[in-house]
Amino acid sequence: MSPTPPDQTGPTGRTDPTTRSAPSGGRLLAVSDLHIGMSENRAILESLRPGSDEDWLLVAGDVGEMTEDIEWALRLLKDRFSTVVWAPGNHELWTPREDRVQLRGVARYRHLVELCRGLGVLTPEDPYPVWTGPGGPVAVAPLFVLYDYSFRAPGTDTVAQSLAYAHETGVVCSDEYLLHPDPYPDRGAWCRARVAETERRLAAHDPAVPLVLVNHYPLVREPTRVLHYPEFAQWCGTELTADWHQRFTTAAVVYGHLHIPRTTWYDGVRFEEVSIGYPREWRRRGHPKGLLRQILPYPAQPATAPNGAATTAGQGTSTR
Repeated sequence: MSPTPPDQTGPTGRTDPTTRSAPSGGRLLAVSDLHIGMSENRAILESLRPGSDEDWLLVAGDVGEMTEDIEWALRLLKDRFSTVVWAPGNHELWTPREDRVQLRGVARYRHLVELCRGLGVLTPEDPYPVWTGPGGPVAVAPLFVLYDYSFRAPGTDTVAQSLAYAHETGVVCSDEYLLHPDPYPDRGAWCRARVAETERRLAAHDPAVPLVLVNHYPLVREPTRVLHYPEFAQWCGTELTADWHQRFTTAAVVYGHLHIPRTTWYDGVRFEEVSIGYPREWRRRGHPKGLLRQILPYPAQPATAPNGAATTAGQGTSTR
């Protein structure tokens, strides 16, 4: 462990407010969309340090694309943080031609799970760990549910129409070429299988212990309404998870993917988008909520949290 001094700054020279002080018992921190294939983002990852030996880190996907990079990054983080919990993003599930691991679909996901287990990093296939520090106890549930194109493009009624519209506008996620669903016939089928398995586990969880749900994609569609290209929303989640934050006792939801770091509230539940994003994005907006988001203890409970109210907002792009 290498605790961060109170004046620690990130590679952009801006102080990360989450590192200024750590309560006794540590903090539950989160980050996503590190995209360390970009050198400036790799420097950001190398700067991430806990404030105490008791801090946990939730990594909500898109560490990188290459297996070697993913392993390096998660090893570094596990060496620094007491506990690291990982949920996959779409980029980890890509099969780039340059990657030494050419597994596809489910086989690639299972390979990454075993890689994580070798590092001591927790995954969606492991029992939910219980955070008993400040703000706890809560069970941390890393999720892997993908998307099924049900966040359709405006004015379309079917998946085929929605995809056709995206191809017409040129706003097409790289998943269409790099994220393979093998052995499922398509990504929607893989998503539905993952949703069914994840629902089973969540339903079996003791409701007396609230959950922190960690997923790469938002569990509800509302956060995608601010995307600059609304047709990109079809690669951003599934309607099948829209009520999970209400059906299952939930303390907070952590997600990324949109590259719009902010806090919103839906049905009285806090949703934290914790992405770093691409250099061209964070150079413009900075890191308004710091590099690491403090999930618990929650540092600034508002007097009122109107449904869908955002404390930090922005406009997303379509290159996830």
